[in-house]
Amino acid sequence: MDISYNPSVARTTGKLTALTVAHVAKQAGFYPDGDGLYLRVTNGGASWVYRYMLAGRARYMGLGPLKLYGLAEARDRLLEAKRMRHNGVDPIDAKREAKAQALLEAAKGITFKDAAASYIASHSKAWKGAKVEALWKATLATYAEPVLGALAVKDIDTNLVVKVLEPIWNEKPETAGRVRQRIEAILDWAKVRGYREGENPARWKGHLEVLLPARSKIRRVAHHPALPYDEIGDFMAALRAQEGTAARALELLILTAARTTEILNAPWNEFDLDGSVWTVPAERMRKSGKQHRVPLSDEARAILNEAKRKRDALDEESRPTLVFPGARRDKPLSNMAFLMLLRRLGRGDITAHGFRSTFRDWAAERTNFPNEVAEMALAHTVPDDVEGAYRRGDLFEKRQRLMAAWARFCAQGKRDKAQVVPLRQSG
Repeated sequence: MDISYNPSVARTTGKLTALTVAHVAKQAGFYPDGDGLYLRVTNGGASWVYRYMLAGRARYMGLGPLKLYGLAEARDRLLEAKRMRHNGVDPIDAKREAKAQALLEAAKGITFKDAAASYIASHSKAWKGAKVEALWKATLATYAEPVLGALAVKDIDTNLVVKVLEPIWNEKPETAGRVRQRIEAILDWAKVRGYREGENPARWKGHLEVLLPARSKIRRVAHHPALPYDEIGDFMAALRAQEGTAARALELLILTAARTTEILNAPWNEFDLDGSVWTVPAERMRKSGKQHRVPLSDEARAILNEAKRKRDALDEESRPTLVFPGARRDKPLSNMAFLMLLRRLGRGDITAHGFRSTFRDWAAERTNFPNEVAEMALAHTVPDDVEGAYRRGDLFEKRQRLMAAWARFCAQGKRDKAQVVPLRQSG
């Protein structure tokens, strides 16, 4: 610290007076009051300083500005600092620690709503589209924030979390489960950032599972109604008898075990008919976010070749970019197209998405194909990180044989369906 002494004052041994302070406060300098107390005057103003020696070195501790503390108050603050030194505490270190603690306590005062906003902002770029972010915000605003929003994250306990969940746990178990997971994630984030301490009151294992019933016991998961696989041959025969774009799109959906949006929005440039492969880019794979190659069976390729012949017969300017366009050339079929088609077929009891379950049940019960081959055919994410690390390929050749076997099965009638498809005969 650059200190300049006023020579006329530095030679005196008497203490400052209120009158002296008022006088010297207008002149830059370092004015002693005695016993280590000084009034430091600069162009920026006047303030009190405690000068003392520690380990052979001079230390300077600020005691506050003159405009807030007069001479008597400065002497009281000096006395407090000297008492700390007498007790073996460095007053500067103590002051810094107190300031740091105050900042920490202020940081811990961050509310759940603010923590949720920060969490979403830092994670949303890794999520699959703006829809996920919107769902996070909506569920938290509807269910969590009315109870937790204004509270500091450090004060949220088990009782408060249960207060959020209990009203919806039995009536809306799926939603309640997502709310719990999101609260848990936000509180974990807050702990890592230093905003709270202790265990997470929203954790399920060994904690909330003791207080709340398992969601699986409250309400069974509502799966998409699916056609039993031993009825698929008769259904496909009826479907092939139907005219129109929707019928051909649904037929291809069944043969490829694809999702509805993947079929309805499929452009021609994703298909390599010569190579018998359909490559769906990562941005269209909403579930996995990864590119998915779909092997095309002869039956699937026949549907596409017929659609291509019809497309090529049109003027170049009139040719649609989508394989299954709707009423407008570059607009896809409506999501209602499959529903209306199924109703016309007298099968309003099932859904288009349910055919994925039909395929999966058939693969598990009527074939010898390994489980992971069927899972990859459905573009399911491999849940085990280790398994995923060791199996980096997409098992395409095995899936070619699987989809060929599925197409053959779909062409059979009921009386022909008792036979298991051995792996060695599937290609």
